[in-house]
Amino acid sequence: MTKVSDVLVSSLEEEGVERVYGVPGEENEDLLFSLRGSSVEFVPTRHEQGAAFMANVHGRLTGEAGVCLGTLGPGATNLITGVADANLDKSPVVALTGQGGLERLHKESHQALDIVGAFEPITKWNGQISDPDIVHESVRKAFKVAEYEKPGATHIELPEDIAAETTECSSMSAGDRVRRPDPDRPSVESVGERMANAEKPLIITGNGAVRTEASRELRELVESFDVPVASTYMGKGAVSDKDPRSLMTLDSGDHEEASSAIEEADLVVTVGYDIAEHDPAGWNAGDTEVVHIDSEPAEVYEAYDPDVEIVADIPSAVCAVKNSLEDRNVSHDTDWYADLREHILEDLEENAEEFTVRGALPALRKAMKEEDVLISDVGNHKMEIAQRFRTYEPNTCLISNGLASMGIAVPGAVAADHAVEANVVAATGDGGFLMNAAEIETATRTDASFTVVVFNDDDYGLISRKQTDHTGESFGTGLTNPDLPTFAESFGVDGVRIEDWDELEATLERHVGSGGVSLIEVPVEGT
Repeated sequence: MTKVSDVLVSSLEEEGVERVYGVPGEENEDLLFSLRGSSVEFVPTRHEQGAAFMANVHGRLTGEAGVCLGTLGPGATNLITGVADANLDKSPVVALTGQGGLERLHKESHQALDIVGAFEPITKWNGQISDPDIVHESVRKAFKVAEYEKPGATHIELPEDIAAETTECSSMSAGDRVRRPDPDRPSVESVGERMANAEKPLIITGNGAVRTEASRELRELVESFDVPVASTYMGKGAVSDKDPRSLMTLDSGDHEEASSAIEEADLVVTVGYDIAEHDPAGWNAGDTEVVHIDSEPAEVYEAYDPDVEIVADIPSAVCAVKNSLEDRNVSHDTDWYADLREHILEDLEENAEEFTVRGALPALRKAMKEEDVLISDVGNHKMEIAQRFRTYEPNTCLISNGLASMGIAVPGAVAADHAVEANVVAATGDGGFLMNAAEIETATRTDASFTVVVFNDDDYGLISRKQTDHTGESFGTGLTNPDLPTFAESFGVDGVRIEDWDELEATLERHVGSGGVSLIEVPVEGT
């Protein structure tokens, strides 16, 4: 007979889990001591939301479920934002929560809430381990469901009395990942024919193109048939922005070239596109023929009603379309988007005003290697990063645009540094930074190494800008901030404020990849 909490932890080991991020509590005491005797490292965080964001970014970078832990009541509810963010961003996460003993859950009791009910709308699957003999199955199901395409969040609740009981069951092996089937021939032939006959085809890459590692197949298709590509914010890097066919990202502001290309195209092929990350009403001209290549059928939406859908493993589908085109006479115009590409490059290279996010991005790009990872928080700076930060490899510019929750950058950088060998930069506004700034202590305690760039405008700048666009004025958005370099130094990390814009490039190059955690405050006046 084996203790239930020990079986749960051995099941985590079977799944290949290296770390669990979380906050300890009374009701997960048995689980914590089971972790102590295992190969799984427990990383105490300063807030459960930070733990969930860490699991979220781990899942997004590795494709393997990140794991976060909270106790019952407020510990569990604090996980919700990060878990919901993972679910809408299609990042595999397994959340573990404690709970009071079963004998008191039928009545009102201290800190007891219906956590399984609370997690229901924000997870792919969640459940309570109500019987000692189902612990192994529960863990295996949580990881299997979280990781198969499309991935997302799952949740397991472990009541404290069940955790302390014993069972004869043992952990189950993880097995091979469930994969989607190869594409069906009729759909591939239909798409191949449409692409061959189109005069001005265009590809939109989404989160799924990055998530399923379809970059190699996409790049071969784009290069072989000279098709221009625009990406969503979460599809950045699937095709390198150095490629002469890249039209950068779908715009959401004054950067209109990608939309102009879509309006001019006579066929749009979306690859791994989720409408949660970018509303198709913002780009779909209505009469343009649309092809949908994804692991699931398209959502039913008037603004996005594809003519053909290939529902299959995305890399295999892209490869099959490429092979289909090789057997056809393809003679579309290969210069129709050249002027648009040139306008985009001119816009990116235009000297922006000092002390703006836009003005800082060229220096940040120069300080980072192609394989380095930038994690953007949510706010005014995110819009500039999404549209103007050139991205050359998949999963090197992480932007949350499903739930799009503020506060992800600093805890996300902790997990990113644990997950990848490359340098990591957390780009955030002052608003998002202070939501989870305490995780800098988690970073230093775990010997993490990354650079935090705080664009400080003493404002919830994105909301202020939108209010001003709508009404001519803003209200309720102004903030005050501590001395951020001194704040950083109180954690024992280097902190510096850019006083002279000429210092920016040298400061970034000095700190990015220097080892340890550092913070660079960049005062900005707007975009």
